[in-house]
Amino acid sequence: MMEAGAVLLLLFALQGTASALSFYGDSITFMPPQKRTDGTFRVTFHHRQNGRSSCKDQSSFTCESGVCTSFNELSVLQTEQDNTGQGRWCQSEGHTTATVSTNGTSFSLRGSGCCWVSNVNGKTNWTTRAELDLGTRSDSYALDSCPVTTTVSSLRVPQNCFSRIRLLAHDPDGDKVRCRFSSDALVPSNFTLDETECALTSTGQVDVGVQVFELMLEDFSTKNITLTYADGTSAFREASDMNAPPLCKVKLQFSVEILPPIPSCEIGHVLPMFLSKTPSHGEVLHATVGQTFQLYAQAQAHHASINDFQVSGPQNMSKVFRDDTNGKAEVTVSWTPQHSDLYRFVPVCFTAETKATQSEMRCVVVMVTQASVTQGKATVECSPNKMKVALDKASMPDIDVNYLKLSDPSCSLTSNNTHIMGSMSFSTCGTKVEDKGDFIAFKNEINSFELPSEIITRRRTVKIGFSCQFPKTISISSFYSLHQSDYIFTESSFGSFGYTFEIFNDGNFTSKVEPSAYPVEVKLLQKIFMGIQAQSELPSVNLFVESCKATPDNNPENSLSYDLIKNGCLEDETLKVHPSNQSSFNFEVQAFKFTGNYDQVYITCSVILCEPGSPFSRCAQGCLKNPSRRRRRGLSRETVSHYITQGPLQFVGQAVPSAEVDGNDVMKKSDKPSAVSPPPVSSDTKSSGGGWDIKHILNTNISTMVFATAFLVSVVLMAVVVRYFSKKRKEDDRNALIVSAWET
Repeated sequence: MMEAGAVLLLLFALQGTASALSFYGDSITFMPPQKRTDGTFRVTFHHRQNGRSSCKDQSSFTCESGVCTSFNELSVLQTEQDNTGQGRWCQSEGHTTATVSTNGTSFSLRGSGCCWVSNVNGKTNWTTRAELDLGTRSDSYALDSCPVTTTVSSLRVPQNCFSRIRLLAHDPDGDKVRCRFSSDALVPSNFTLDETECALTSTGQVDVGVQVFELMLEDFSTKNITLTYADGTSAFREASDMNAPPLCKVKLQFSVEILPPIPSCEIGHVLPMFLSKTPSHGEVLHATVGQTFQLYAQAQAHHASINDFQVSGPQNMSKVFRDDTNGKAEVTVSWTPQHSDLYRFVPVCFTAETKATQSEMRCVVVMVTQASVTQGKATVECSPNKMKVALDKASMPDIDVNYLKLSDPSCSLTSNNTHIMGSMSFSTCGTKVEDKGDFIAFKNEINSFELPSEIITRRRTVKIGFSCQFPKTISISSFYSLHQSDYIFTESSFGSFGYTFEIFNDGNFTSKVEPSAYPVEVKLLQKIFMGIQAQSELPSVNLFVESCKATPDNNPENSLSYDLIKNGCLEDETLKVHPSNQSSFNFEVQAFKFTGNYDQVYITCSVILCEPGSPFSRCAQGCLKNPSRRRRRGLSRETVSHYITQGPLQFVGQAVPSAEVDGNDVMKKSDKPSAVSPPPVSSDTKSSGGGWDIKHILNTNISTMVFATAFLVSVVLMAVVVRYFSKKRKEDDRNALIVSAWET
């Protein structure tokens, strides 16, 4: 009996150890903090904890900074579990509300526990924390909203297929979010973190087994703000100052199981691929209190069976899984927000699961509002390089077009009696490109906005997304990646207008370099001919190029840049402006490259359209050596500045000798026929070996023979001269010896 009891105790101990070694990670999400009438703060957060077989229990949190007069931890519910019966993963969510006094300027909390799932890092104990600044922001008149993030319970990826894991890093205030490894964390070998994109990548082969990651997400205002605290003090935060204390920081912990290699890493083969109906990563969706919200996702694996979707979501969420015989599977996630969820930003992540592996992780944010967000009836017209949207006003009663904007607020909308309209290219107005699995989608949206000076607003929230999708089987690279397509903008005073920015073959500015020739290969000192053309619905407009600068990539904000035109003034000594009409700007510049390991150059110009005849317009002002003396835009009718980019110019070979710098023959590619305007070559003047001109070859060979003959003749003459002097010297020496002998 004693032996049986000992065995039973051992089994209980082993079971307890196995249960303890089941922490897969966690995340904390704050609701917007509220300042109460008594001066205290109400801080509510949700804690998701991931584990192996049972996630019904969570660790307790403690209030570290700021005096918590109450700390109400509500019930913890399991929200997701492995449906295969193997108990491989689960997730729970807890809801906690704290009341914080005004004695401090920040609020922080901490939780800890044991133990991490067995991992190659040797990590056992875990600690989670978050810290929130309690200052009222000068831009929103509210407390800061923390970054929103989470992950699914269990991430799995084959060793030979690991490339990148995109993490959710959404900020409700539109602040810049930085992801970094936690200062107290061990960074697994051969992993790196893109702090801006919040993406985990590899720098080499990663070890098979469970890898543990501890990240800190921090937000920084994108504009200058002042934080005002309850004790009357204040603090200034400069725009995007990453060295300043963050407004909020939350810790994200997760584990990744690196599986043994598989034969194929092709997406859609064994690894499931999301299909076009699935929301894009980082997308913001909307839900309404008391109404059922649904999220739909679809995936496919041609050579594997999708048996489930793993979903990280809120309490009381449900899902319905379906599959078919074509390797496709779909899931519908349903959730009904309660009044306590009002104004909550809910992270939802999901993966498609097979027996051996899973798809990429995608995450969205669900914003909960009081009333339905106005969607409106939109008609989208897609063409190869731009899209047009028209909104039916009848579907959006009482909506004011003056308070609507596109993703890029510098692009505005126009309207008539029946519709609100916008037009844009795929590279302007905040349009984003999304990989939808079997499709490439170009997406934009129309939103309502509030004026910064408003204390209250009674306008309805508007959220209208629209997109153009292209099957991956259709090549659209010439419209997006390799050649900058036409730029289309819309402004209420100018209607729809656009720009073309082209590279030309010569100074006539009539024959442009075709998209198939990009990147355009050039040599140093060559003349580059470029032209900008404006098109407008107005009968007459003036085009003004305010600036042009070169960068080594297509990021115009790159700190490494070179000014060609600045404030309307020519800065480069080789730049020459050619005569053109009032809506065109043609110029030439000698090719150059950036010092260092750079072989490409992009040109970005800031352009403005003005109404002709206005003496106060930016077009009429021309070159401004002192830009601070510029008049305000409101005094004349003109557009805002729009940036257009062209390139890249790809540098090949050495600098062109001065004799070869010919303004009438610029864009020849090296070591191959020109892709722009190849000269006609007769078949009888080409050799069979590779297209060299026979006359050129003969001329080259004759020159070589002449040079060689002259060299040999000079060598022979030198040998004769040397032999002559050598013989003469010997004769002189012999005569001297004879004379000496006679004398003796």
